[in-house]
Amino acid sequence: MSSKLAQFPFVRELDGFDFKAQPSLDHGQIRELATCRGIAHGDTVLFLGPPGTGKTHLAVSLGREAIRQNYNVQFVTAATLVAMLAKAHIAGSLDKQLAILARPKLLIIDELGYLPFEANAAHLFFQLVSRRYEKGSILITSNRSVGEWGSVFGDPVVATAILDRLLHHSTVITIRGDSYRLREKHRSGPLQKAGSMLETNETINQ
Repeated sequence: MSSKLAQFPFVRELDGFDFKAQPSLDHGQIRELATCRGIAHGDTVLFLGPPGTGKTHLAVSLGREAIRQNYNVQFVTAATLVAMLAKAHIAGSLDKQLAILARPKLLIIDELGYLPFEANAAHLFFQLVSRRYEKGSILITSNRSVGEWGSVFGDPVVATAILDRLLHHSTVITIRGDSYRLREKHRSGPLQKAGSMLETNETINQ
């Protein structure tokens, strides 16, 4: 499998995802996404939920499955994507950059909403979404609900226009489980030890 174009941050597979730890997820729905039928129609997938709930794991897994089915895939964080578009805009090569980003059949945009967008970023993002609308699939992971995207983009009007296109042919999956990382911390002990220390100090101070 070639992952040169995709630029995944790590290797993840659906078989390694702990669905029991995230009971809000519909296993069958994720398996349906893994058929990649939506990619052929330019559909959008949104994974929404708190940090550490497996959104990027799912995104990478589905991206790797798409490559297996001979689709071109590109993975990029939202912060990197916006920086790329802003740089191209300043250099006068925005149309060329948008054309490059329109080529992959699946564009995965990770961590939307973790960092605030710059003033012109919403308009640049809108142009990308418009370029890919009904032509290329977009998969987005975000820690913000779609109702909060107006504040993420800093422009409610543009955010509405972006969502109008993204949600037209889409699957929106909200993960409500606990963070895997925090759960591992609990298992390994540091948080338990910190709690025990607090309880001990409270007892001494009484």
